[in-house]
Order: sequence, then structure tokens, then C-alpha cells
Amino acid sequence: MLRRNIPPGILMDAPQHAQQRQTASAPSADRPSLTGLRLRKHADYQRAYAASRKRQSASMSWFLAPQSERDATPRVGLTAGKVLGKAHERNRIKRRMREALRRHLDLLPQGCDLILHPRRSVLTLDFPKLEAEIVRILSQAKAEAARPRSAAQTQTHL
Repeated sequence: MLRRNIPPGILMDAPQHAQQRQTASAPSADRPSLTGLRLRKHADYQRAYAASRKRQSASMSWFLAPQSERDATPRVGLTAGKVLGKAHERNRIKRRMREALRRHLDLLPQGCDLILHPRRSVLTLDFPKLEAEIVRILSQAKAEAARPRSAAQTQTHL
């Protein structure tokens, strides 16, 4: 293989854009992730819906349900039905919401499942406004989770 007119510092093994993609997508220790904190099973969503009531905010509705005592890590579920738009729009909404949640994992209420239902307006909402709304929802959820529950509620949710 002849090496003519190749500037120094260019690797011959892989294209430069492939190297940049690998370094950009590599997980880092300083960037927290939602991976282990997500609701994944349909049964978990159904249990959370049954154990909570619907709350509204400006651009989404949300549900907060207590977990059983043995599994106290907070979990988050995102839903984006077909009413929100085509697949690429729903995916963008979920990506934006995951990023806003990832930045504020410390506000997740311990021992609770939180489900967020975005409205279509989340697609065009400025990201700082979306982030502020999610912070407000997380703060409300944390305050509600800290409130003591009555004995009747405790027996109903177990």
C-alpha cells in the first residue's frame, strides 16, 4: 500500500468519523444513566397505574406510586403513544425527557415509581423549560413521597 500525500496523525485502520463516534458514545463514569432506573415490564406499569392517581402539569401528566419495601430503588417510566406523532417524533420526545431526567437523578423519590406521559408540546418546548418542568415534577413527587401515608393507604397498596 502506497502512502502518498497523507498528513501525519491520520490512522489508516479506521475512518476518522468512526473513531469520533466510538469516543462520543463510550459511557463515562461522570455521566449518570437511567438504565437501571427504568420501568420496563407492562405489569410494573399496570401496578403503578392502579396504585396512583393522575396528576397534571403544563406539558405532561404523571403518576407516582409507592413500591414494595423490598425494592426501594426509584424507577421512572416514559410513555409516548401514537397520538404524539410518528415514530421519529415519539423517539425525540423520549430522548429529550430521558436527558432531562438524567441530569436530575438525585431528585427521584426513593421507593417510588414515577410514570411520565408527555403531551405533543414537549416536542417543540425549549429544553431549559422542559428541564425546569421535570425538576418541578420531581420536586413535587419527592415531597409527596416523603409525606406519611395513612394505614388504609398502606394496606391498599401492598
